[in-house]
Amino acid sequence: MNAGAWFADRLRAEGLSKWADVAPLQWQQAIELAPHGDWPRWRQALDSLPALGPGRVALDDGALWLRPAEGLTDGAAAHLRSALMELHPWRKGPYRIDSLRVDTEWRSDWKWGRLAPHIDDLAGRLVLDVGCGNGYHAWRAALGGARFVVGIDPTAVFLAQFLAIRELLGQLDQSLARRVHLQPIGIEALPGGLRRFDTVFSMGVLYHRRAMLEHLVELREALRPGGQLVLETLVIQREGQAVLVPEGRYAKMRNVWFIPSPGLLETCLRRAGFTNVTTVDITITGCEEQRSTAWMTFESLADFLDPADSGLTIEGHPAPRRAIAVASAR
Repeated sequence: MNAGAWFADRLRAEGLSKWADVAPLQWQQAIELAPHGDWPRWRQALDSLPALGPGRVALDDGALWLRPAEGLTDGAAAHLRSALMELHPWRKGPYRIDSLRVDTEWRSDWKWGRLAPHIDDLAGRLVLDVGCGNGYHAWRAALGGARFVVGIDPTAVFLAQFLAIRELLGQLDQSLARRVHLQPIGIEALPGGLRRFDTVFSMGVLYHRRAMLEHLVELREALRPGGQLVLETLVIQREGQAVLVPEGRYAKMRNVWFIPSPGLLETCLRRAGFTNVTTVDITITGCEEQRSTAWMTFESLADFLDPADSGLTIEGHPAPRRAIAVASAR
């Protein structure tokens, strides 16, 4: 059974028949009908991954650690590194496979550490991770006990990275591997009115959406009544109902449309149909958390800031500051 059909069956088992009806075509569109031009190269890298043998999955300094019982030989480790490097750039993580550490651009484990004390117990929950990247936070949710985690992200290289991790992880813990799936779509392709997920994550997505309230309503429509939203986004440090709308780029990003104040963010969440809205963390993004590495060699945060004033972006806007808000769906 191919991944699209397997996912559809799992969706039906979770009471998500509306999505199950379109899920196989979504998968086929991304993988077969209109694949990214680099898919043949990425597919070759995925097919060449070495065998890990039995072992277990753990955490090591925040990295998702795939720990085979017998260590890889030097040759196998070098081959593994070469195969995973074909999937550059690695933005979310970190990961560790045996002794090989995939040092990603983002220390996504730091974000997880900030939000984890504020999320409802994930044991037995159905989770949706919107804009999941290569799935790092989805794996953390599964390790936290979620029964099934669905990540959605349309970026092809992130799907290739996810498939690499799932293939390797599945050799150590097949049950865990089958509890996480990445569907290569954006949220606009998610059927409306599902009202089924116990927890929805939306992290680093809101400011990329042209319609902020519409995105929040989409998130609410995926949640069951009483389900929890965990939202992380850029904010500006201003009191009350304020918003920054960059005329051009923000930190060299073209697609940043709205950066709200924490007060405006909370108001928008309530207007979108959420209750128990609470901002639980506001943190300035530092160059230790987001940086260029051997696994992501392009520009990163240090290149996006004013070299004379790290409190400003290169365009003169306030430097990145991120808030985490939690809320319950009506």
